[in-house]
Amino acid sequence: MDIAIFLCCFALLLFLFMRQPVFVAILGATAIYFLFHTELNSAFMVQRVIAGTQSIPLLAIPFFVCAGVFMNYTGVTKRIIDFCEALIGNVIGGIGHVTVLVATIMGGLSGSNLADAAMEAKMLVPEMRKRGFSNEFASVLVATAAIITPLIPPGIAMIIYGSIANVSIGKLFVAGIGPGLLLCVTLMILVAVISYKRGYTNKHPVDTSFKRVVKTFKGAFLPLCLPIVIIGGIRIGAFTPTEAGSVAIVYSLLLGIIYREMSFKNIMQGLKETVLTSASIMLIVGAASAFAWILTRERVPQYLTGLFIHHLNSGVLFLICVNLFLIFIGMFIESTAAMIILVPLLTPIAAHFGIDEIQFAMVVIFNFSIGVLSPPMGTLMFVTCSITKCPMLNFIKEAVPFYLLLVFCLILLTFVPVFTTGLVNLVY
Repeated sequence: MDIAIFLCCFALLLFLFMRQPVFVAILGATAIYFLFHTELNSAFMVQRVIAGTQSIPLLAIPFFVCAGVFMNYTGVTKRIIDFCEALIGNVIGGIGHVTVLVATIMGGLSGSNLADAAMEAKMLVPEMRKRGFSNEFASVLVATAAIITPLIPPGIAMIIYGSIANVSIGKLFVAGIGPGLLLCVTLMILVAVISYKRGYTNKHPVDTSFKRVVKTFKGAFLPLCLPIVIIGGIRIGAFTPTEAGSVAIVYSLLLGIIYREMSFKNIMQGLKETVLTSASIMLIVGAASAFAWILTRERVPQYLTGLFIHHLNSGVLFLICVNLFLIFIGMFIESTAAMIILVPLLTPIAAHFGIDEIQFAMVVIFNFSIGVLSPPMGTLMFVTCSITKCPMLNFIKEAVPFYLLLVFCLILLTFVPVFTTGLVNLVY
């Protein structure tokens, strides 16, 4: 490795700390490398950026983004909130539990944690404040619950990981259910404990009768079937993960027709949002792909593999180091870009230590999900606080027990494989 790669990495970190857009920071660092290596034609950098986006599995990203946007225009969110409230609206911390359940269910519909956090911050935080919850607690709960989204299928992170590491996206979809439900259950336990200590109870009881449960379930039934349709269709071979995205779009349009809540104006607005969201993701994917090519050319993966093998003699030590490293990186670098750059470096080492590829995928995705919530550059934190007007310092103080909970879940996913591979072994 020569000095160019070190200057390239230094420039990347410098641009990120200067708060430049992620794709600009990565492209800038890549351009510096090509300036040092004059034997490389600059047009090749452009070719690498374009080639990085020309992957069939990545087509699933705009498909699922579009399906999630359309879902928000069909009144699905309100129906799911009503159903969740009818189930557990009267327990201690009821609306807090509803928030976690909605995030779990909507995670299987939208695939975008930022979109879910923004939606729940607008719809559920005001309701939590009305029922006595502090603004800080409500904001942290919404942001933390949104971490479930990339874990529950069809998470965008799984599509990106599978396309990079050549791992079955269908298996990743199934594997994500375990970590998603684990985080859902542990979050609800934490909400119950904090609500009990602080007296977060409903002053005005909600209707949780069997009649209302049945009524709200009827309204939420069709949206709840979407993850089942996607995973079931992939498993029986009816369609590929990429084609599942187009199936999700058709399904969301059918819901719009059935519920009569989606107009032509909504469709056009949804398509506009899809283009903007997908473009921002694909710009990062293309830029990170060019940067990853530089790392491969400089044999950085081989160097790191030799370093780990020489200094670490067990998979357990490797996993501990990876967890610490990825959480730290996730605090500063956007998760999509970090995944594209680091996954090709880490997966060969994990394979050397005999770590299951599905388990390692879930550990990596969960690590980056924690990073998205963590200061100083956690995008989930910024999105939620900007909507709820929660001061950042208050958010961080309130989030301490939630960070501890996330670390506990990460330890379980890292060292208890059944949470990540149990369902995959059962289904496949």
